[in-house]
Amino acid sequence: MVICAMIGIALMAAVDEIVFHQILAWHHFYDRSTTDVALMSDGLLHAAEVVILIAGFFLFADLRRRGTLARRSGWAGFFLGLGGFQVWDGLVHHKLLGLHQVRYGVDPLPYDIAWVAGGTLLIITGLVLAWRSRHEGAERVDDAATS
Repeated sequence: MVICAMIGIALMAAVDEIVFHQILAWHHFYDRSTTDVALMSDGLLHAAEVVILIAGFFLFADLRRRGTLARRSGWAGFFLGLGGFQVWDGLVHHKLLGLHQVRYGVDPLPYDIAWVAGGTLLIITGLVLAWRSRHEGAERVDDAATS
């Protein structure tokens, strides 16, 4: 589950950085300085997300190779990672640390609510999937014992 959460975190960071930082140009990772610093912070975020994504997929491939991938738990971790990044970004980066807002020049409240609500829905999805997969490892042991 942890490896897939890592992939989810990196993927949501990529979506955030590509869509909201580059395409829509709503904000940068760090908006409390010059444009050069803001662009550098986006580059560092992008570099970190790519490293985490690649490492996550290598670890994922290793799980598959060893036959130890628990698919339902993996999906749970993936959704928890997606939502965890989004909620962390919305509450910690946007509000607590004030690194940036979702969007400038408008009332941020609807954007903040949508941002955190979207992440919360992803977390709930991950929790439901985790609950459904809670016996996945035991099923694998039972299947191996009956073979």
